[in-house]
Amino acid sequence: MAEVEISPRAYVKMQLHAAKLPWRAVNGLLLAQRVGPDPSQPCLLLTDAMPLFHTSLALTPMLEVALNQVDLWSAANNQVIAGYYQANDQLTDRSPNLVATKIGDRVAEHMRGAVLIMLDNGKLSGEYGGPAVVVYERQDNRWTPKDKNLVMWRDWAGTRQALREMMASRAYRLLVDFDDHLDDIRRDWANGAINQRLGELTPTPDIDTDS
Repeated sequence: MAEVEISPRAYVKMQLHAAKLPWRAVNGLLLAQRVGPDPSQPCLLLTDAMPLFHTSLALTPMLEVALNQVDLWSAANNQVIAGYYQANDQLTDRSPNLVATKIGDRVAEHMRGAVLIMLDNGKLSGEYGGPAVVVYERQDNRWTPKDKNLVMWRDWAGTRQALREMMASRAYRLLVDFDDHLDDIRRDWANGAINQRLGELTPTPDIDTDS
């Protein structure tokens, strides 16, 4: 089983999406670069999170539009869709539902080693000491929790501090998901402004991407 490394940008943007609409379920896609000296067991390096929806998470024509656009954007930036994340609308519910597993399966069809990340809503304040996510991997045609020893962090202390500062400044109000973009196509679903701010806050170099 390969390791997964979660960048500050990917982690913080997932949390901001959930914080923007804490009374609703939200979801999004995760992008990755492949790294590692052993091509047969590379580390899956999650570089970014692309927020999708907050109104209806189910498979819809709008999901197909979003998948196509994110696929084109990621290819242009030397990345690939490598995972899916979701926060459920119930505070204590962090289990993948049918929507999560179906979209996760879609991603896994095209990306070996893809992950499904469920956000732990009870730990999203930024004050909790550990990561507020549960990482799943697909084995034997089902999603199972990934060994925590195989989930790596690019400077967890720095990631946590960046999250706290972004929460304190209410940066989640600026985050744009595809629902927002479809309401007003001038709004940037790639969230370049938030990416730039995160690059300034992250104490160690984050992933090299153009936006």
